[in-house]
Amino acid sequence: MLAYITRRILILIPTLLGVSVLVFLMLHLPPGERASGSALQGIRDHLGLDNPLHVQYGMFLKRLLKGDLGETIWTRQKVWHEVKERFPATIELSIAALAISCFFGILFGIVSATRQSSVFDYLSRVGALVGVSLPIFWLGLVFMLIFSLELGWLPLSGRLSIGIELRTITNFHTLDAVLTQNWAALRDALWHIIMPAVTLSTIPTAIVARMTRSSMLAVLRQDYIKTAKAKGLSGFTVTFKHAFRNALSPVVTTIGLQFGVLLGGAILTETIFAWPGVGKWMYDAVMQRDYMVIQGGALLMAAIFVVIKLMVDVLCAVINPHLSVK
Repeated sequence: MLAYITRRILILIPTLLGVSVLVFLMLHLPPGERASGSALQGIRDHLGLDNPLHVQYGMFLKRLLKGDLGETIWTRQKVWHEVKERFPATIELSIAALAISCFFGILFGIVSATRQSSVFDYLSRVGALVGVSLPIFWLGLVFMLIFSLELGWLPLSGRLSIGIELRTITNFHTLDAVLTQNWAALRDALWHIIMPAVTLSTIPTAIVARMTRSSMLAVLRQDYIKTAKAKGLSGFTVTFKHAFRNALSPVVTTIGLQFGVLLGGAILTETIFAWPGVGKWMYDAVMQRDYMVIQGGALLMAAIFVVIKLMVDVLCAVINPHLSVK
């Protein structure tokens, strides 16, 4: 197991290096926007864009190894400082969406597999297909129209209502509300996160449900499951103690990869719901052509995705030790 984890960590290094090269090239090779000569030259001097490409990458990598993502073009603030302010909002939203996806996706997948060809199975499969097909931005607007504007059940945007005070410790509003025992702020923060989290979770929920169903069906057809049933074990024991545990590895892999999808989908969701996270920050940077913000945000999300993939591989090896010998 230790050798397997070591191999995966060693693979992580060239992967992250390759990600840095791709992000660097994607933002350097496209032609720039027109601007006045003095303004353009000032930006080129500030970013070192007059140097050869390999020299620019060397400077970029040197700053990156020091934890320096540069400065924003518009505000001249450190990119890393602004990331630390906005990243908790994105993680909080992504975790909420992932929790919804895991709960409903696994539940629907297990019930569909154990009741194959039933009405619930057909409805679940159709729902998964619809969930994968619905655009996030369209669904978010529909939710806002119905639950905020028409019914008035949920707040339209933001993380907290005007007038709600919360002492910031971690910038995770729900966690800060618990740490400070501010229950009014906790209720308000949860109320605000429901609609964007549900919107963001639709596609991952559908994918997790489909993967859970197919993995469970493959395991339920195995001889040892038939033997367990023949011994008179309860359906709950057969399903969860024997079948689900052995079907869990591909489900865990899918869930881990979907977390990366959630970070990417958060750009649209945060923009629609005015959620002050990294996604909306990057969207605003694209509109303003803020090169350093786009580069820093893309690197951060790519690095998180790669690290999560490593954690998923290790977790799958713990669940199924046979994977560690491959």
